[in-house]
Amino acid sequence: MATYKEVNGTAVQNYAGTYPGAVDGELWYNSTATTFQFQYAATADVWSTGGNLNTARKQLQGCGTQTAALAIIGFTTGQTAIVESYNGTNWTEVNDLNAARSSGGASGTQTAALAFGGGNPGNTPNKIALTETWNGSNWAEVNDMNTARVNLAAAISGTNTATLTFGGEEPAKSAKTELWNGTNWTEVNDLNTARNNLGGAGISTAALGFGGEGSPSVIASTELYNGTNWTEVADLNTARKIGAAAGISTAALAVGGNAPSLTGATESWNGAAWTETTDLATPNGSMGGAGTNTAALVFGGQPSGITAATFEFNASLAVGAWSTGGNLNTGRSSLGGVGTQTAALAFGGNTGPAYSAVTESYNGTSWTEVNDLNTARDRVGGAGSQTAALAFGGETSPKLSVTELWNGTNWAEVNDLNTARGFLAGAGTNTAALAFGGSVPPNSALTETWNGTNWAEVNDLNTARHALAGCGTNTAALAFGGTPPAQALTETWNGTNWTEVGDLNTARSRLAAAGTNTAALAFGGNPTTAATESWNGTSWTEINDLGTARYGLAGDGTQTSALAFGGNVGSKTQTEEFINPGTITKTLTT
Repeated sequence: MATYKEVNGTAVQNYAGTYPGAVDGELWYNSTATTFQFQYAATADVWSTGGNLNTARKQLQGCGTQTAALAIIGFTTGQTAIVESYNGTNWTEVNDLNAARSSGGASGTQTAALAFGGGNPGNTPNKIALTETWNGSNWAEVNDMNTARVNLAAAISGTNTATLTFGGEEPAKSAKTELWNGTNWTEVNDLNTARNNLGGAGISTAALGFGGEGSPSVIASTELYNGTNWTEVADLNTARKIGAAAGISTAALAVGGNAPSLTGATESWNGAAWTETTDLATPNGSMGGAGTNTAALVFGGQPSGITAATFEFNASLAVGAWSTGGNLNTGRSSLGGVGTQTAALAFGGNTGPAYSAVTESYNGTSWTEVNDLNTARDRVGGAGSQTAALAFGGETSPKLSVTELWNGTNWAEVNDLNTARGFLAGAGTNTAALAFGGSVPPNSALTETWNGTNWAEVNDLNTARHALAGCGTNTAALAFGGTPPAQALTETWNGTNWTEVGDLNTARSRLAAAGTNTAALAFGGNPTTAATESWNGTSWTEINDLGTARYGLAGDGTQTSALAFGGNVGSKTQTEEFINPGTITKTLTT
């Protein structure tokens, strides 16, 4: 075999080890390992937050794609006829169905859909066979199903002229399957297992039915329809009912449901087996679904009460993506945050009606309320970790200089800032912190350093501002953004002085930060944005946006593993996690 040096006419880098300058897809020769190697971007299956429905509801149905979907019927305080259309960002109410109902079936597209069956699951006489067709503007009644039923499934990727419905409740659990040809429903061969509250995917001639409630319990059974018969195939990994579904018979997604308690479990079907993938952050059931197994949408449901929340699933998304994390227990904006992506602390803020002292601790999955701050406040600065933090300044009606120290269990008041102010930024630890900027008023350039006992004034920022963000340590910090007006200005601190460096691409205030003075992340802000930028020590680069645009949020972590939580959006409880595991290097084998 020829050695690398004997290979002629190739432009392959010879490097002793892993090539640090490699780009995606680049091949090089590792002369230490005597192998050819290449690099590619790491990917992940990611859930992100989409726009909320206008009407919160459960027991609804969906069809369409991730960027062009319909949310149909459902239960609010009763059965509803409400229909909403999704454009990839927002839901818009369109014309209602003629008949209010929940727990029905639907298939088709945003502009040509079919809705059928449903009614009131708790009222035996109120099971309906009514079928309606959607032309993009209005619903029209067409011929009924042969058997009235609720909690049925549909081949949701079918069309308004050719689809399949199966299972459900008559009131007994049903195995019945009916085929729609654009004019009439025809009974075809039954499922092997009678069930209700099952999931469905596919088209009229190739469908998938999975999970549901059999006799007597929740099941994992999956069946495949070939246009004539149903065949039992590989079970779900997690038995469940009332989950959401997306996709076709060879590539489907099963999301959430009751197993028997609510779950966020997500599984992907490849035509032969189910594979567990990234879970919904919040367990949910009775949702609507749309899309494919690689680009799906779920919306509504009942995670804890009826919700309007929408979540988008993207498979094999390039690294540097935001995904949905567990919600805060207390929604709020203008809060403080410190720690890491998997071990964070959130404190203070504004709930809307009142200043907050609430403190919550994050374990990478969920937030837990712990002991409150001694002084309720918003627009507070912070430094430190989940178990050893510092909270300083902020606002009630006056500006505050109050400083509190967190020991992992309780907050204790320590020596105040020299200058009371809110809307300030912080960096460092509980024993070596930096506080900078803020509103005194007026806008402040003041910088103070904390030595574990006292605050001391040091050299000011070059530009006075408030509502800025910061990260790093007390000797190597970064300050960026702020107002007025909305700032893109970035300054770096060397332990003595601030120096202006490269601006943000998007000027903004009330943004959040994570990282260090040489490797930072900036995200969110006002004017309301989801923009996320990465700092390499010299310049900012725009990367994948937050799932939900917002300002007044908090953040912590690193440039590659960050957390965003709270802010002026929806219920103010939303948490998102930033994942950037980097690249993967592989050895070329023959």
